[in-house]
Amino acid sequence: MKSIIILFLIMISTVAGTQAQSASKEFFYIGTFTGRGSQGIYVFSFDRKNLAFTKVQVMEGKESPSFLALHPNNKYLYSVNREGQPAEPGAGSVSAFRIDANTGKLQRINEVSAKGAGPCHISIDPKGKFAYVSNYSSGNLSVYRILSDGSLSEATDVVQHEGTSTHPDRQKGPHMHSAMVSADGKFIYASDLGIDKVAVYSIDRETGKLNYAGLSGFSQPGSGPRHLALHPRLPYAYSAEELSSTVGVYRVNKDDGGLSSLQRIDMLPEDYKGTGNSAADIHVSPDGRFLYASNRGHDSLVVYEIDSTNGKLKVVGHAPTLGGHPRNFCMDQKGQFVMVANRDSDNVVVFHRDAENGLLRPTGVQLEVPMAVCVVQYLVQ
Repeated sequence: MKSIIILFLIMISTVAGTQAQSASKEFFYIGTFTGRGSQGIYVFSFDRKNLAFTKVQVMEGKESPSFLALHPNNKYLYSVNREGQPAEPGAGSVSAFRIDANTGKLQRINEVSAKGAGPCHISIDPKGKFAYVSNYSSGNLSVYRILSDGSLSEATDVVQHEGTSTHPDRQKGPHMHSAMVSADGKFIYASDLGIDKVAVYSIDRETGKLNYAGLSGFSQPGSGPRHLALHPRLPYAYSAEELSSTVGVYRVNKDDGGLSSLQRIDMLPEDYKGTGNSAADIHVSPDGRFLYASNRGHDSLVVYEIDSTNGKLKVVGHAPTLGGHPRNFCMDQKGQFVMVANRDSDNVVVFHRDAENGLLRPTGVQLEVPMAVCVVQYLVQ
């Protein structure tokens, strides 16, 4: 009997150790533009305890796999690529990859047309049923069904935007820049820089078809909405407006998806005298207390505190990104770190995040990645 108990305890210890080891595995995927020696999607393992990264793979393929998204089951990764397919040379492409949970390495599954030029963003339905691709140059939004093996179907819907706005160079037509999905998967928030509009679509959960809800948020003319961050718990949304370097704050109607404007706030310090800054990425911290957005030109992340009673923002400070053109950044799911992809300086810089005041400080750790423009975190469950 005693030997059976000992064996049982050993088995429990082994299982617990295996689970702990598995849970400690982390990987980061870095999307890039083609140029300056960039080869594709860079894969790094991450040792959180020692704050150490190891490059485990570079997945080559299409040119400029510039934006990445992880499937909610953590088995698949998707990228949009500026390079298209021979049959549709004017359109970009979308790639699906299988992830090896032990090594983090990628294996290509399939590739389909983006059905538009200049794809710049991809998001995944929270239930993993659909993928949504934003095509900047052609100003449209494409929808794909995700099949049981993680592969992508051909596009099941393509929504074309129309219109112009006031900027003489950047708003002569529609420019879809991102599409964010509500947590319940019922609505899409499509940020179109060219027409100053965050268009709200309801989603047919069976077919993936998009229906214009007519309850969109309109930015100030010439502001150029680029990326949107939805608060993880409260009914608020935050729009990074590229051309005006501002953040638009909206209240979200959970029933119909509608957006109501609450605030617009500057992203730059009051004493900043530079010109040519443009807003890029935006994220809410996992605890929902702070909002971060990146400035290209000032080369900083602005930190805001979120008022939980009304969703409005107050500037806490600015953190230099230690590199040029911070196009994208990743909020650590555990809330400890922020990783910033600086395109023009070919580096990804790791910052420690103070959970109490939201401020960032450099860890001293940087990854050398040519033309880095997107960072995605994968925590092995």
